[in-house]
Amino acid sequence: MKTVTIYTDGACSGNPGAGGYGVVLLYGSARKELSGGYLKTTNNRMELLAVIKGLEALKEPCRVQLYSDSKYVVDAMEKGWVEKWRQNGWMRNKKEKALNVDLWERLLPLLEKHQVAFVWVKGHADNPENERCDALARAALQGELLENDEMYEVL
Repeated sequence: MKTVTIYTDGACSGNPGAGGYGVVLLYGSARKELSGGYLKTTNNRMELLAVIKGLEALKEPCRVQLYSDSKYVVDAMEKGWVEKWRQNGWMRNKKEKALNVDLWERLLPLLEKHQVAFVWVKGHADNPENERCDALARAALQGELLENDEMYEVL
C-alpha cells in the first residue's frame, strides 16, 4: 500500500460567502495540487471538501497522513464526533442537528477505502504546504468560474 501525504485547507470571504479549497498531495517526488471555488458556502464546508477532494484524487487504497488546520475536521474525526453524530441520526445532541451531513456522508466511505491519520497543523504558522493550500483556496474563491454549493442552500 502506497503512503501519501495530503495537506488541505479551506477558505471563505465572509462566512458564509465565496469559498475555496486547496489540496497538496505528495507521493515520493510526485506532487499534485487541487483547488476549486464556490459562490456561497462556509469555511467548514470548504475545509471538509478539501479533505474529500484530496482522498478522491487517490486512484487506489493508500496509507494517508492528512494535515489540516481545521480543528472542526480533525477533532470530529480523531475524537469520534462524526461516528457519534451518525449513530444519533446526524444529531449533535438532542436538540442540534449536525452540520454538513452531505459532506460527512461523502467522506466516510473514503475513510473505509484508505487508512487515514488526521494531523492538526497550526494555520498561518509558516508550514510551507499548509500555506500553499491556503493560497490555492484563496485564489480559487476569487476565481471567475465559481460553482454553486447546492447543499449549502439546503442547510
